[in-house]
Amino acid sequence: MRAIDKWLLPYLLRRCPRTDGTVRLFIAVCDHFEPLHDTDKAGALGRVERWAEQFPRSIAPFRDVEGHAPKHTFFYPVEQYDPDLLAPLATLCRATGSEVEIHLHHDRSTPGEFREALEQGKENLLRHGLLSHDPSGRTRFGFIHGNWALNNTHPRGAGCGIDNEIGILRESGCYADFTMPSAPSPTQSRLVNRIAYLADRPRHRAYADAIESTPTTGGALRADGGRLLAIPGPLALNWKRRKWGLLPRLENGDLTGANPPTALRLRLASRQGISVQGRADWVFVKWHTHGGIESNSNALLGEPMRLFHESIRHLGGLEIHYVTAREMANLVHAAEDGAGGDPAPYRDYLLRRTGR
Repeated sequence: MRAIDKWLLPYLLRRCPRTDGTVRLFIAVCDHFEPLHDTDKAGALGRVERWAEQFPRSIAPFRDVEGHAPKHTFFYPVEQYDPDLLAPLATLCRATGSEVEIHLHHDRSTPGEFREALEQGKENLLRHGLLSHDPSGRTRFGFIHGNWALNNTHPRGAGCGIDNEIGILRESGCYADFTMPSAPSPTQSRLVNRIAYLADRPRHRAYADAIESTPTTGGALRADGGRLLAIPGPLALNWKRRKWGLLPRLENGDLTGANPPTALRLRLASRQGISVQGRADWVFVKWHTHGGIESNSNALLGEPMRLFHESIRHLGGLEIHYVTAREMANLVHAAEDGAGGDPAPYRDYLLRRTGR
């Protein structure tokens, strides 16, 4: 419950949107994928090889209503680039419809250093046929801040150092940020369970001055060079899981070995109604994980994830769609532009994978 002072009141005051019909639920697993975490290159290669071998087998029995198998988005830490690690990951993505985006750890950086790290990261991932492009042909990427401190939001200034990170990300080709929620980190914003466009303002002002995505404002907001789309995961109190039998546990969308995905967690996430305002029939659930760590990959590649996919095949009132982070952003933009009904035509609405 750390950082509860940041988010509890906005969470309690928000009226979650509801719809009487079937909800189309878009699920994206955004992985802070760090194969070198607490290991050497040999250990990292073993982790990547495990994913390359086991992930296709683990998703083979399952399909959503469109016929798509579960997908994974690997947000790779570009400051740890190694072609030997990226090559098999790129092959895995091509085989499964999964994708790679940019994850970056930096601490007390300068704007110039941050720009250079992003440009070098883009260049390295493009070598493997990764990332995406917009209709103009410009390279685009999704982003997760490796230290949670997007826009220098840590109270002590740790883990970032750049007050105008939002603007630099937009200028560098970022199509959306997927960092939040960060609770229980003190970097957590007061903007909870809302798809919004962040302003190019210092520190938490980027969130305070954010504008929620709606069908009437979305197109203009994404054309505004000073704003960045932010798609959060769920942040809620889970009264079905209690500490000491009394206090509700925190639901922040983190998939771990100790707290794997379940149908109950998905129901709670869907009830947060994370959607384009006025489009409660399209709900977005962005989960995050650290899949390079064995305790988590055991759940993601093993029995807990299999049981999860089995359990959500027939959830009353929910129509399941497996998406990548890029596809989720495309569907948000399509909803902003008034799209409805079958979402299949909008997975590549504005952003297409490199090579397509």
